[in-house]
Amino acid sequence: MAQKVLVTGGGGYIGSHCVVELIEAGFHPVVIDNFSNAVRGVGDVPESLRRIEAFLDTNIEFHELDILDKPGLERLFKKHKFDAVMHFAGLKAVGQSVEQPLRYYHVNLTGSINLLEVMQAHGVHNVVFSSSATVYGDPQKLPIDESHPVGGCTNPYGKTKYFIEEMITDHCKAEKDWNAVLLRYFNPIGAHISGQIGEDPQGIPNNLLPYVAQVAIGRRKQVNVFGNDYNTIDGTGVRDYIHVVDLAKGHIAALRKLKESCGCKVYNLGTGTGYSVLQMVKAMEKASGKQISYQIAPRRSGDIASCYADPLLAEKELGWKAHFGLEKMCEDLWRWQSQNPSGFSEGTAE
Repeated sequence: MAQKVLVTGGGGYIGSHCVVELIEAGFHPVVIDNFSNAVRGVGDVPESLRRIEAFLDTNIEFHELDILDKPGLERLFKKHKFDAVMHFAGLKAVGQSVEQPLRYYHVNLTGSINLLEVMQAHGVHNVVFSSSATVYGDPQKLPIDESHPVGGCTNPYGKTKYFIEEMITDHCKAEKDWNAVLLRYFNPIGAHISGQIGEDPQGIPNNLLPYVAQVAIGRRKQVNVFGNDYNTIDGTGVRDYIHVVDLAKGHIAALRKLKESCGCKVYNLGTGTGYSVLQMVKAMEKASGKQISYQIAPRRSGDIASCYADPLLAEKELGWKAHFGLEKMCEDLWRWQSQNPSGFSEGTAE
């Protein structure tokens, strides 16, 4: 029997790519999502999952469920014997978290507590958590390894990730039969090679690459580059971009780590290489064959000059490393964007 893995937030960008990797690695994913960041397709199933079913010729069990709905979680755990949980569900826009901190704390923390309590009640003691490099705050040293201090987060979104990490860590200390892998993502970009699933931000994209791709496809006029006076190669901010498929494969490696009764482990998922905003714009111009206009805008508060990972611990302990370079990330992103100019939604560009 294939191992059953509950995937919370599995209709979203990273969750859906992990569902693909789970199926291909022989696991049996059961997906829940509340459509806060997934597009509803035919039959009230996320469009991302409907497409995965088509290109992998498979069926995916899906339940529309919010992690704030504890009785709903209870019913699901009574129905299934899960071997592990992959926890992606949560609100994730940095700027919005500054404007709506209570909403972020409520959804991300209460939802995660509900999930952990229901797992505990039903004897499911293995979890892979979708964390973020934002837990490191403003880097004190580069590259950032897992021993870098955490908690000096510059926004409420990052703090929720930090607090959930702390909750899981404390719970694993108290309950010795629990195993958790906390994965700190750097900047996921790109899309599945099929061009069928990818990042489809609702409204104005918060992240650079989806915005750049929407300019290239003609949905938006130009990219705002926030600050060109940082101490970097060209004055624009430098980040560690990782292909979403590499990231998803890191979750499969993390699941395998849980089987070793590993206790609570933390790993960076990044490439170890930083690219500036202008380098990313140029790379997308090359991939799309289109000129991408941009303008320099003032720095945003909370933004840092450079942030990139030391990913060696994941290679050593998980046997995982990122394989896809910048060109491949941009090619795959452009394939997704050009095949789906309006994302998953039908109709014309907005």
